[in-house]
Amino acid sequence: MTESADGLSLEMITAALRADSADVAVYARVLEKVTVRLGDRVMSLQVQPGRPPAAEICREVRGIVLSRQPVTLQEWVDELARALAAHAQQNAHAAEVLRKLVAGS
Repeated sequence: MTESADGLSLEMITAALRADSADVAVYARVLEKVTVRLGDRVMSLQVQPGRPPAAEICREVRGIVLSRQPVTLQEWVDELARALAAHAQQNAHAAEVLRKLVAGS
């Protein structure tokens, strides 16, 4: 993905999420489970006491899970970045939120 007209690129989004990847694990521990739904993708991050975060990416249509794939935390962050970038291209508000994330605001 190249840089779009609003100045965002997949690389910038991924870098921002990677910089905060330690925070992602902390959020999962505090919240116990984080689920992000974008289109037919459902990205879940869950923590069980004494275990590292368990991440998975599912394809879901009308509430039916078509596929479920366990992934590493880094793969989860990368897929989240790709999904957010794709969503941002279609949604001006999401682009503004991502711009603030990348800028650190």
